[in-house]
Amino acid sequence: MQAEFVFSSESVTRGHPDKLCDQISDKIAAGYSRKDPNARVVAEVAMSTGIVFTSVRFWSRFGVDASALAREAITEAGYVEGKFKARTCTILSSLIESSSPEGESEADAYGDDALANGQSTVFGYACNHTPELMPLPISLAHRLVPRLDEVREEKELPYLSPDGKTQVAVEFRRSRPYRIYGVSISAGQSKDDVPVRKQLEDDIRERVLGPAFANEPIRPDGDTRILIHPGGTGGPYRHAGLTGRKGGADTYGEFARRSDSALSGKDPTRVERIGSYAARYAAKHVVAAGLAAQCEVQLSYWLGSPGPVSLQVETFGTGKVGEDEIAQRLRRHFDFRVGALLRHFRIREMDPEKLFPHLAVYGHFGRTDLPLPWEALDSLEAIRQG
Repeated sequence: MQAEFVFSSESVTRGHPDKLCDQISDKIAAGYSRKDPNARVVAEVAMSTGIVFTSVRFWSRFGVDASALAREAITEAGYVEGKFKARTCTILSSLIESSSPEGESEADAYGDDALANGQSTVFGYACNHTPELMPLPISLAHRLVPRLDEVREEKELPYLSPDGKTQVAVEFRRSRPYRIYGVSISAGQSKDDVPVRKQLEDDIRERVLGPAFANEPIRPDGDTRILIHPGGTGGPYRHAGLTGRKGGADTYGEFARRSDSALSGKDPTRVERIGSYAARYAAKHVVAAGLAAQCEVQLSYWLGSPGPVSLQVETFGTGKVGEDEIAQRLRRHFDFRVGALLRHFRIREMDPEKLFPHLAVYGHFGRTDLPLPWEALDSLEAIRQG
């Protein structure tokens, strides 16, 4: 990457059609996991013009009401009136029960010999742009969307619809964030008595932009381009949604590589999910330990193998020690086997209904509002000392 460039990342609100699909998918996965920690679930959702379709493949001793969970998520996202609303939208469900959990016994999920239930190459990334060790563009984009949701839910700006989008472009100099080049906010409007454009812009600047950037060391300046688009993106009544389509917002804002698999809608034993969390955990330790200013960790899991068949480290020329040495430290101190990861992160002890749906919005990484075990730095000294 060049030393001087502009990079932008986007985030979306809870009511964006793609994010709504993620939340429904995770509610379904959480419903199974709460009743049965050994459940295997893959839930995918699509929606368009007022129709919601849920497709669930599962193995569990228990069942869930996918349609009821979908309506619950739609209500929580704010669609309680208008042309698309939770109470009256059409929901179609396809539930397919597997005969066995990918050929494993239910007791194997958290054991040392638990086998990867899929084949996937996952990536984790960390950098020193922010205290949470996330790229600055996506970190700032994520600052804005909770404010958009909050001012609508708290009736500060009651005319906003649940569907909104933010984009933040950051100017880099000498490969470091220098200033905010531009901010774009698409704010949907759901009421007939919406304000004129000038009032909308003033409202967004005062109640969203100002509070979101108040405590940021880099904030908009006099030359920052600020664009506020009325009308938003239209919500599920006008636009389609699909689970996993906002992978950039879920991870690193396209600043770093990621798996093309959706994170939402899967039980935590899936290697696409637990492996992505483990890779982020490892990369964050490397940067926090001062071994590199940037770090990408790649894990490749093979179907039927308990752990990754490959671990690669890339520090983009910022490493204080060699990449081979960093990889050796990670192998020495971290156990990347599926069962070991589930135990280390204490997944079984978590309440999935209080975790999964919250991860489906505002990102799976760099969160300071959730006690995420893959964001903890509990092995820092071991990695630092080697």
